[in-house]
Amino acid sequence: MAHALSYLHCDCIPSIVHRDISSNNILLNSKLEAFVADFGVARLLHSDSSNRTVVAGTHGYIAPELAYTMVVTEKCDVFGFGVVALEVLMGRHPGDLLSSFNPKIMLIDLLDQRVPSPIDDQTVIQDIILVS
Repeated sequence: MAHALSYLHCDCIPSIVHRDISSNNILLNSKLEAFVADFGVARLLHSDSSNRTVVAGTHGYIAPELAYTMVVTEKCDVFGFGVVALEVLMGRHPGDLLSSFNPKIMLIDLLDQRVPSPIDDQTVIQDIILVS
């Protein structure tokens, strides 16, 4: 998914902003490779225009700055990508987390319990520490 967004944002001229990156618009093939779908609200970013727009996309995946400024940028897709990434890790939309915010919540409590813990895999543990 990140490669697809990088292509749209960096390799297309003019850049393309999808504006509706959400779990409903990600398709998986038989190898579980992700593909971005539904370009119905996509916009071309022209450097010689203001790129002002109306809010479009799926509630819960729309970048807050788009709602405030009404200016579409590649950052709008990156926000949606982040929400989808959290949704994959948590097994549910992260908006549920905001409605039940607990300052003492542990990271392990946020992860999808259906996915086995990587505790025995030293490579995964090292990667987690590196990212932290």
